[in-house]
Amino acid sequence: MTTISAKETPARAMRHNFTGIVLSDKTDKTRVVLVEWLDRHPRYDKTVRKRSKFYAHDEKNESHTGDKVEIMGTRPISKLKRWRVVRIVEKARIPGESGVASASAPAEKEAA
Repeated sequence: MTTISAKETPARAMRHNFTGIVLSDKTDKTRVVLVEWLDRHPRYDKTVRKRSKFYAHDEKNESHTGDKVEIMGTRPISKLKRWRVVRIVEKARIPGESGVASASAPAEKEAA
């Protein structure tokens, strides 16, 4: 049995981590994640919004479009996938799913 020393543990924790929004969940076990951040322009010193798309591996197909997820850098899984979904930070809000009856329901009763 191989034991991991304390010196090797921090190196694994040094992986890249990003939080972003799932743009697409059409492919099996693959998510397209949009990551945005603010950066200063080197010459004009203006704050610029930057964004990148990452292809992330989602083994259990748990995340869906609109979810906020955390991704982590990993070994190459395919031609484009070098990231994996670590966890779902926040589920997407779907209109009409808040537990409150929709506004069209009372109108149907009045028409009948």
